[in-house]
Amino acid sequence: MARERSVTLRFEPREALDRASNGATHQGVVAFGAAHRYAELDDVLPHARLLIVLDGVEDPHNLGAIIRTAQAAGANAVIVPDRRAAPLTETVAKAAAGALEHLPVVRVGNVNQTLADLKKRGFWIYGLDERGGQLHTEIEYLQPTVFVLGGEGHGLHELVKKHCDVLVRIPMAGAIASLNVSVAAGVVLFEWRRRSSGDSV
Repeated sequence: MARERSVTLRFEPREALDRASNGATHQGVVAFGAAHRYAELDDVLPHARLLIVLDGVEDPHNLGAIIRTAQAAGANAVIVPDRRAAPLTETVAKAAAGALEHLPVVRVGNVNQTLADLKKRGFWIYGLDERGGQLHTEIEYLQPTVFVLGGEGHGLHELVKKHCDVLVRIPMAGAIASLNVSVAAGVVLFEWRRRSSGDSV
């Protein structure tokens, strides 16, 4: 029945269900309903200058924080896959702090196909990767722009990297090799905004 209605189904260990249900009795099944309606990609593309594509961000707090940051930086939409991604729950809405009312979130079936389609429509694809060949402060971002951010722990998938025009990295001064994905999003998005608007901040 779930497949017939295009409802994503995942099998998880009981510990994951316990966490997802916040301790409530779940009898082995937990369902997530969207706290906000998803937008259609074709509706956001005509005037888009900046899109954020998330490759498997599964933490709802991270998703909400990215949505909030993306809206503040002037993005036109956040694009998420229908698998390996946090749904638009109340937790996401709370972390987004009102940004869901102003920034469309688009759900797509396949990130790689979506990136290929965006390329055909003239978008430049920049993947954020700790091994990227360009520093995020030293590259000239061409518009319209797409930033692709990987999920917690694994980063960008290899096939997703191949769809990127450029892989960029944020230089690290400390012992830790990478940032939390929502923090990294803020760093690159506001560098894009500074360059795009001519701001000195």
